[in-house]
Amino acid sequence: MNEKVIMAGFGGQGIMAIGKILAYAGMLENKNVSWLPSYGPEMRGGTANCSTIVSDKPVGSPVITDDATSAIIMNLPSLDKFENDVVAGGKIIINSSLIDKKVSRTDVDAYYVNANELATELGTAKAANMVMLGAYLELFKPVSLDSVLKAFLKVFGEDKAKLLPLNEKALKAGAEAVRK
Repeated sequence: MNEKVIMAGFGGQGIMAIGKILAYAGMLENKNVSWLPSYGPEMRGGTANCSTIVSDKPVGSPVITDDATSAIIMNLPSLDKFENDVVAGGKIIINSSLIDKKVSRTDVDAYYVNANELATELGTAKAANMVMLGAYLELFKPVSLDSVLKAFLKVFGEDKAKLLPLNEKALKAGAEAVRK
């Protein structure tokens, strides 16, 4: 396994958080990981993306250029920027709540997830990032759901444990969305 995922959206959508959670989950499972954040100049509201690698082999470089196995895309500027960085046969997961454009490539699999609506149904639109992470986990299975939930506590701290049930529901909602 050598999963290379680009996660991208606006600052404040939790892009860095899901990238870090995925990397921590990989570490908990004794996998080789890398997490490389990148922020636009505006931070919240500006562009943000990160590259996360989860692999059975050592990670030589955290930089993902045009060889991502997948992309989690939360906004239109990110789709325009990163669509071509996914390898042929890769998967692009798109937040169709905010993006009405379709993937232009025919050599990748595209999944459209109404992440904001699903998260709002669970009680908060802030969980849209976890819905998207759940969709990714269902498609690739680089780590277990249990490891992701443990990693959530590592990233946010034990004082956020009360948010764990909501985030678990968001992960499962995302998984269900791509199963259909």
